Amino acid sequence: MRTFIENMPKAELHLHIEGTLEPQMMMALAKRNNVTLPYATVDEIRQAYEFSNLQDFLDLYYAGMSVLVERQDFFDLAWAYLEKMHTQNVTHVEIFFDPQGHTARGINFDTVLSALTDALDQANRTFGITSKLIMCFLRHLSEEEAFETLAHARKAKGHIFGVGLDSSEIGHPPRKFERVFAEARNEGFVAVAHCGEEGPAENVADSLDYLKISRIDHGNRALEDPALVSRIADEGIALTVCPLSNLRLNVVTSMTDHPLRRMLNAGLCATINSDDPAYFGGYMTENYLSVQEALNLSRDEIEQLGRNAYTGSFLDAASKRVALDVYDTFVAAN
Repeated sequence: MRTFIENMPKAELHLHIEGTLEPQMMMALAKRNNVTLPYATVDEIRQAYEFSNLQDFLDLYYAGMSVLVERQDFFDLAWAYLEKMHTQNVTHVEIFFDPQGHTARGINFDTVLSALTDALDQANRTFGITSKLIMCFLRHLSEEEAFETLAHARKAKGHIFGVGLDSSEIGHPPRKFERVFAEARNEGFVAVAHCGEEGPAENVADSLDYLKISRIDHGNRALEDPALVSRIADEGIALTVCPLSNLRLNVVTSMTDHPLRRMLNAGLCATINSDDPAYFGGYMTENYLSVQEALNLSRDEIEQLGRNAYTGSFLDAASKRVALDVYDTFVAAN
């Protein structure tokens, strides 16, 4: 099973590019940009990556952003991730980025965006990796600030496919961003949102009803509402589930308690993703292996999860058919 998982084509639908900042790169960029960190060594940074809840993680996550200053920094960050994805046989990625975490520090929106799109374009030319870029609003900030960020995205529709919602879920319900999501959809951006991770099942329903999202990021707690589960299954809405993230942030107390199999059994289009892999201890292959071992997932279940990722992706219909054909050919041969 390990060999099959390692070699199978994969699609990643839930990845925060800022969350791929490995300790070594954080230290290297701090030195390159003369940024003072509260850590003297890479080992001290690794120790700081030990946290037990979402807010403690976010505090560290935003502090880590301080080393990302120049255009080259953002390119290097994205390229390191994409090189790793190539080694893990990931053929399609849908990447979140948090411009508000950078513009608030005086970094130009276009500096971030142009570096990321250049890295994605190079990965397509070099590795054949296809991609979509999703700009997230930080939900702990105001909707007015989200509108300001949307104004930047409006000028870059050719590079930004969708909008999302991330950061602290507790205390920041989806309806807080109803107006900005409506405008984003009117501008042609596809909408997604983090919901049902720490927040209740109601946040998932409200994201569907008020934000009109096309995909659910996390969504674990939707399982607490049987009617909502039926609705998600009936409408074929994909969930981008992040097992190692769930474990590290105590969304689940043990990987053996992870709801992934229950999602599959309920007919949900659940997918496996890495979220913020530098902080949570694993990229795509590691997430697959961890949850497969803990839940003793069968070959059929792993195949379904892999297929769900392509089905739930935002690839256009023709590209999706090609990707699924490649996937099914691999499965048949292995």
